Amino acid sequence: MEELYSKAETLALRRKHIGPSCKVFYAKDPLKIVRAQGQYMFDEKGEKYLDCINNVAHVGHSHPYVIKAATKQMELLNTNSRFLHDNLVQYAQRLTATLPEKLSVCYFVNSGSEANDLALRLARQYRGHQDVITLENAYHGHVTSLIDISPYKFNQLGKDSKKEYVHVAPSPDIYRGKYREDHPDPASAYAEEVKKIIEETQKNGRKIAAFIAESMQSCGGQVIPPVGYFQKVAEYVRAAGGVFIADEVQVGFGRVGKHFWAFQLQGEDFVPDIVTMGKPIGNGHPMSCVVTTREIAEAFGASGLEYFNTFGGNPVSCAIGLAVLDVIEKEDLQGNATRVGNYLLELLAEQKEKHPLVGDIRGVGLFLGVDLVKDKQKRTPATAEALHLIYKLKEHQILLSADGPYRNILKFKPPMCFTMEDAKHAVETLDALLTELEEATGMKTENNASTNVQCKRKTTEESSQPEGASESIGHMNGAACRQENGIYSKKRSVPSKRIRT
Repeated sequence: MEELYSKAETLALRRKHIGPSCKVFYAKDPLKIVRAQGQYMFDEKGEKYLDCINNVAHVGHSHPYVIKAATKQMELLNTNSRFLHDNLVQYAQRLTATLPEKLSVCYFVNSGSEANDLALRLARQYRGHQDVITLENAYHGHVTSLIDISPYKFNQLGKDSKKEYVHVAPSPDIYRGKYREDHPDPASAYAEEVKKIIEETQKNGRKIAAFIAESMQSCGGQVIPPVGYFQKVAEYVRAAGGVFIADEVQVGFGRVGKHFWAFQLQGEDFVPDIVTMGKPIGNGHPMSCVVTTREIAEAFGASGLEYFNTFGGNPVSCAIGLAVLDVIEKEDLQGNATRVGNYLLELLAEQKEKHPLVGDIRGVGLFLGVDLVKDKQKRTPATAEALHLIYKLKEHQILLSADGPYRNILKFKPPMCFTMEDAKHAVETLDALLTELEEATGMKTENNASTNVQCKRKTTEESSQPEGASESIGHMNGAACRQENGIYSKKRSVPSKRIRT
């Protein structure tokens, strides 16, 4: 396929015409991707890359069944939802069938940000309350209302950037958080923190509209809340007149394998009041949805203000959404997420035993994180090392990203057609690069003896609070990657400038 511009010309035109805050992957040597199929992406030279990060192309890049459904409907009609059309109601029916019964009313929109913004409107209209509780390191979208409730973003703007109606609860992270894996009941302990926020807010004469959380934090560092946490938080929030919003934009549609929705990992006794979904819903087509209860929907309608979205729920989008649901079912992609995810988890767990740089492996299905550390006991984030590995993996034509408050967590969230062979190839390459990096820095020699002992037993040392753990980490989101890494020789320098991958 002949390209209109060379890679250099494309980059120059991008710099000229696209806003400078719109970043690219691998800023020092960006990829020019011209096509993709399944779990692979191809650059302008025809080089093939294994995509381990694209949770948008959920059922695989350029899936023929999805393309056919989109093309067929586009040839017939595309219009807005003020006209009756079967695709809209059929899709709403199919989608709500995957959810608990009380979640039965849909609002179709076009992006995860639109969905979360609308969810806030629904929550605030429901009881007339305004305040929102969010989690440390959370990210919920790019529009103003969501930047305001996303510490992952607003902490970069300075200490006075948090709005008075926003309250930040500790992330329920049992590896790096306030209550760790050695705590007898971290779910209750973290939920009590939310209860304290509610009580303090009420003392100040304010009222809680909503608690919002990703069912598993993505930008926050692949954090899986302990079972029971959401139930207790929902109890406290509802008692205060608020609602529970489960953000499934990153992790929904069977990615966790055993369940269709990640909030279901908490147990059958937990049902959120509002669920938002996006990214994977259209396999790359811009669409999203908010699903809520009849009671909340009627309260929203009682304002007398019509809700209309020009493109939300159009026949083409709904045809695509239906096709994605078909493929997930027909190709058993939930089952694949379980099988391949478990295998990938096992392979990565072996790396934890083997490498002093690997502090923690966590995840469910095809949503996994590798927490890199300089010291397993202190759990010191290995930020520069993570960035180095991302670039080295790219050289081996494997695409992976790093995230979390310290940018030290390698994120696996590939298309759902990812195979065991792909998992093996990715981890074998990572293994070799970790070995090379540890040998180059002397880390293998210095830490090998203590690491072997540490990895083979559960010790109170490994789960103890590291130095400075009580300090807030939100403010380090923008600074951690700019710190000088002192363990590298001049010959093997590792880039320390922050990159958004």
